[in-house]
Amino acid sequence: QVQLVESGGGLVQAGGSLRLSCAASGSIFSISAMGWYRQAPGKQRELVARITSVGSTNYADSVKGRFTISRDNAKNTVYLQMNSLQSEDTAVYYCNVNGVRLTSRGFERNDYWGQGTQVTVSS
Repeated sequence: QVQLVESGGGLVQAGGSLRLSCAASGSIFSISAMGWYRQAPGKQRELVARITSVGSTNYADSVKGRFTISRDNAKNTVYLQMNSLQSEDTAVYYCNVNGVRLTSRGFERNDYWGQGTQVTVSS
């Protein structure tokens, strides 16, 4: 079993900041890419930011220059620093981890998802 525990969401005024964290634990052998997605009401889930195992990053155009993704490989944790938040950033944010797990059938690669954390930006 692999567990992803997210924290850091909440209510913030426009222009404010929040920092999301997501820690992976359990029977995960190795992690490659880690990322954050979000889903606003009535909209599809979209990629916010992603970081590879060697630190390469990519961002949605809407968050470039405002959000920063980082990771601590020793802690299997990914972070999302969100600055200059706007009402359009209001959504449920989901952590995603692509990793390898050792099972009875051998090594298996899968995508794992967190439970989601609500971010609400008031204007």
